[in-house]
Amino acid sequence: MVLPMNEALPSSAPSRGPAEHDVRDQIIEAADKHFSRYGYEKTTVSDLAKAIGFSKAYIYKFFDSKQAIGEAICSKTVNQILVEVEQAVAGASTPTEKFRRMFNDRKLYDIAASGAGEGWPSARAYAKRLQQILIDIVREGRETGEFERKTPLDETAHAIFLVVQPYANPLLLQHNLDSVEAAPAQLSSLVLRSLAP
Repeated sequence: MVLPMNEALPSSAPSRGPAEHDVRDQIIEAADKHFSRYGYEKTTVSDLAKAIGFSKAYIYKFFDSKQAIGEAICSKTVNQILVEVEQAVAGASTPTEKFRRMFNDRKLYDIAASGAGEGWPSARAYAKRLQQILIDIVREGRETGEFERKTPLDETAHAIFLVVQPYANPLLLQHNLDSVEAAPAQLSSLVLRSLAP
């Protein structure tokens, strides 16, 4: 599934019980703060209920599980990341600059790392959207003559995506924090040299 640049990623599983969006939003907001402070993996629904001031049973009226809450937060988080990436790319005038901007300023979000590790739909859609942005940049670079045209487009985009995975995938990013300042620029330069005609 390829999403247009302005279309949001799928949200979590459908809500269970009442469709009172304000309460769902309140649970999501409180859970996001709790997960950020204590970590997704270490938090239980009972912990959330206590922190929010709701009963565990009341939370289950809105979400099937802790994972469903996590997926809702992950979807919101990766949508925010994609908006930032798309704005950075849109602000560049050349495909080369678009590529460089695509991987600047990577932030680690615990919930996105959990989502990537568990293969949540929002995390998979995020990866697909990044791949589509890469394809669009490479295609534009080829059309303008900035990038080589010999290698098939899908093969080129897939290879680039593999190279940038340590800084594009939230699960892998947590293991590369010591090089997050310099490595994306170095990898971008390497990839751009390989794309030269």
